Amino acid sequence: MSAKDSLRRNKTYIQMVLCGDHRLILNKVQERNLITPREYNNLKIIRGEDVEGHVVELVDKIMNKGEDTCKAFLGLLETDEEIRTTFPELQTIRLRDTCLPSPVQASSNDCDMVPESKRQKKDELYVLKSRPVGLCVIINNENFVASTLRRGTNKDAQSLAEVFSWLGFRVLMCRDQTQDQMVQTLVFFASLRDGVQLPELGVEEWSGSGFTAPQQVLGHGDAFLCCILSHGEKGAVLGTDSKPLAIKEITRTFRATEQSALVGKPKVFLIQACQGGQTQRGVVMKDVEVDGDFLSVPEEADVLVAVATVEDQAAFRHPTDGSWFVQSVCQQLKERCPRGEDFTSIFHHVNRQVGQKEGFLQPGWVKQIPEVRFTLTRRLLLSPHHT
Repeated sequence: MSAKDSLRRNKTYIQMVLCGDHRLILNKVQERNLITPREYNNLKIIRGEDVEGHVVELVDKIMNKGEDTCKAFLGLLETDEEIRTTFPELQTIRLRDTCLPSPVQASSNDCDMVPESKRQKKDELYVLKSRPVGLCVIINNENFVASTLRRGTNKDAQSLAEVFSWLGFRVLMCRDQTQDQMVQTLVFFASLRDGVQLPELGVEEWSGSGFTAPQQVLGHGDAFLCCILSHGEKGAVLGTDSKPLAIKEITRTFRATEQSALVGKPKVFLIQACQGGQTQRGVVMKDVEVDGDFLSVPEEADVLVAVATVEDQAAFRHPTDGSWFVQSVCQQLKERCPRGEDFTSIFHHVNRQVGQKEGFLQPGWVKQIPEVRFTLTRRLLLSPHHT
């Protein structure tokens, strides 16, 4: 990936981080002659209180100067000791290569390199042997009858499709569904048996570069993912007709039954939707630097639900770059699945990253924290697959 593409992909996060000390980064790029004296002076006269304006304008100027300047700028962010100390958050992203990491082929000696205490006991993990690993179903509601367009949701859908197909899932998407259509879709996938033909649900399938007409025969595999991108209210997501569907009803649709193909298998629900109209505030911190097989299973076991925000609160979505929550989930999965981190542990990092974001220039005025709850009985490890 080119330096310019890498900078573009990380642009929003880099700008947010650099707002912490815009004068330092402005002086550093001048020292490296990445901007002209005239550009430097023009940037300095931006209204002093508009911290974000300084940084946005600076990054845009760097990108407009071409590949060599972008490469030099990324090198500055990576190697300058003062910048590394001032902006430690930059170390959480791989500035030189934001492509999905290639799967690592295990060698016969790999086990000898891992301490016994770190090895995963077989009965502590969900068994994921099927190919594909399972289905990832995305319900992407963009156009609402009596509401504004959910701009940025297609970016979220694409990011989810890319990362979960990379993790070995077959990714399907349904667009703009009413409450009744969402119920029909969820009931169909909850009761799906191998080899069943797709009904008329408007389903598309991720092909690696976009969504197209799907293959007709479906099977569940060893895991199931459901991602719902929509407006919401307390405890519910909305159909495009603005009628609510309770989150607990969504998960209960997939409760274990004798007929279900998903008994004992992990079922993950990622929900990007507001849970109310209130805006969450933050508090500025002072003086702080930054066992065996089951004979039976409970019917509501083996579920993880991750919601973009807590009850009564709004969730934030950029009209171009997508939502805070979904983009963080995708970034953390890309970085941490190849390291062998399990799904629930990864969401600690998601919560931390989203919780650090600021929706306003003044710290603590506009905040968001996701909520994760689960009844998983084993550890869920997802690994990259060749596609």
